[in-house]
Amino acid sequence: MRKSSHVQYDIEYHIVWTTKYRYKVMTGRIAERTRELIRQSCNSMDVNIIKGSIGKDHIHILVSCPPNISVSKLVQQLKGKTSRVLLCEYKILKKRYWGQHLWATGYFCRSVGVVTKEIIKEYIENQQDEYEENFKIIG
Repeated sequence: MRKSSHVQYDIEYHIVWTTKYRYKVMTGRIAERTRELIRQSCNSMDVNIIKGSIGKDHIHILVSCPPNISVSKLVQQLKGKTSRVLLCEYKILKKRYWGQHLWATGYFCRSVGVVTKEIIKEYIENQQDEYEENFKIIG
């Protein structure tokens, strides 16, 4: 559970995105720099990286995200910054990705949690029962 000034939250996402054409360019120093850039971006947005891995042609991260940041905004920030910086710093990438796009269009995202839909439904139903018993409307 995380807190900010007026909110408590536990929002976690598993996010995956791939290099354009699935080229296997995330190796060595490029992979290390990518990890560094992702960490910097997440820190600046108050997003905690729970776990992550960089494959040769894809990125997997499990993050805890504040409720004021949408998944699309988070991914846009991560893909945009890493692409911009890596293409500027590594000539080999600039040569391979001459169109200024390091990452493939799109991404995969799944919310993560231990609470199932059934548990939430049961909780809401129980809340209604308690509410009606404790605060009845007469007349």
